[in-house]
Amino acid sequence: MAKERIVIALGGNAIKQADERGTTEEQFRNVDATARQISKIIEKGYKVVVTHGNGPQAGALLIQQEEAEPDVPAQTLATCGAMTQGQIGWAMQNRLSYHLAADGQPHPVCTVVTQVEVSDEDPDFKDPSKPVGPFYTAEEAKKLETEKGYIVKEVKPNTAKPWRRVVPSPEPLSIIEKEAINALIDSGAIVIASGGGGIPVKKLPDDGLEGVDAVIDKDRAGFKLSQAVKADKFMILTDVEHVYIRFNTPEQKELGELTVAEAEKYLADGEFLKGSMGPKVEAAVRFVKWSGKPAIITSLHHAMEAIEGKTGTRIVP
Repeated sequence: MAKERIVIALGGNAIKQADERGTTEEQFRNVDATARQISKIIEKGYKVVVTHGNGPQAGALLIQQEEAEPDVPAQTLATCGAMTQGQIGWAMQNRLSYHLAADGQPHPVCTVVTQVEVSDEDPDFKDPSKPVGPFYTAEEAKKLETEKGYIVKEVKPNTAKPWRRVVPSPEPLSIIEKEAINALIDSGAIVIASGGGGIPVKKLPDDGLEGVDAVIDKDRAGFKLSQAVKADKFMILTDVEHVYIRFNTPEQKELGELTVAEAEKYLADGEFLKGSMGPKVEAAVRFVKWSGKPAIITSLHHAMEAIEGKTGTRIVP
């Protein structure tokens, strides 16, 4: 029997915790814990494809570019996306290779620097929605908006620092390197692809590709990656064990299993924040509609239990 393919989309907490500065040492420590969990899933016989977010890393790198010396040219946001794919991919393949070998199941592990097609006519260019970089207080956010021209939005209400910078986040249309990714999977490699949602590119009249300054949502791109590799399972790992309705209120309620229809109603009712749980549920719904198979949303440390149906939120047809 052929091994099932599972696409695992990792949230930012798998790489950088909210209370951390984001040093190389901190990020490697977090990735090491993440790789240990993924190794357990591979040990169970799944063909794993990993994708990940890059919001904190891309935001920090963009700040570094904007603060550079005048004679050091700042790189574009699309280039920052490519740079963080390499950065996070290196850490992930380094630690995942280590844990697989330590568990007696060595596999080749590689990162594919992935381009993802978008349209420059996407409405998100007019109303940016993707949070990047650090969190700010309302006062800090308004100052950055005035002094640096940042577009800022409140993304985590009822917290000490609920504001973040936002950039355009167009819909992913296709995975450019899908043939290379599938060839690597077929060869037995564990592939890390479409990191940070992929490098946004648009097609030119001569069939060339040109970078677009945006950050694609990694969960939506994760669904496109699932299509490209014909995944049997799609799992989104975040910092909570379940999806909740009425989140952060006294009436908070966890969801164990919900149908596509129920999930779409909660989305329409605004139960899931646009810059947080909303895209995760949307991507899961798209996968279920496309594949007819369940999608899972849970926390990193409950991944294996969620695959076995013991915890997490499952969205079903």
